[in-house]
Amino acid sequence: MENNNDKTKNEALEWIKSIAIAVGVAVIIKTFVFNSTYVLGNSMYPTLLEKDRLFAVKIPLYFSGPNRGDVIVLEAPDNENKDYIKRVIGIGGDKVQIIDGKVYLNDEILVEDYIEEDSYTQIYSTDTWIVPEGEVFVLGDNRDEGASKDSRYFGSVSINLVKGITGFRYFPIDKRFGKI
Repeated sequence: MENNNDKTKNEALEWIKSIAIAVGVAVIIKTFVFNSTYVLGNSMYPTLLEKDRLFAVKIPLYFSGPNRGDVIVLEAPDNENKDYIKRVIGIGGDKVQIIDGKVYLNDEILVEDYIEEDSYTQIYSTDTWIVPEGEVFVLGDNRDEGASKDSRYFGSVSINLVKGITGFRYFPIDKRFGKI
């Protein structure tokens, strides 16, 4: 017959096992499935606003790189302690140009219904980029001068720096809640 002390030990062990399993599952999900991210700044305005919270899904990255038009979370190439949220404009092999404030992709003007009407895309030092294989060219949706540190500033980025593809805003819970 089991005494109270043994019963308490067994219950404690069961609790510890349950907590360890829950923590393990959470770590696996955060590492391999999805992550949550928080928007700081206005580089993705009007698509995203400061303090928006998003889910960044990692699973598509295991099968293919991000696609043109995807909003991604990436490790900042100019600051390893920071993440950026940007839109993929070009993928490996693409030619990206900015001419008279308009973005061209492979010699065709890019239709950008996600930026404000009459936005003028500034250039910083060059106006033409060829995106190497295994890299992406990213821009912030806010094209006001100095509003976004992106590929115009640091060039194309390795897809290895991409932490996830965002597509769902879960906070604030208002008319913008849901798919981006």
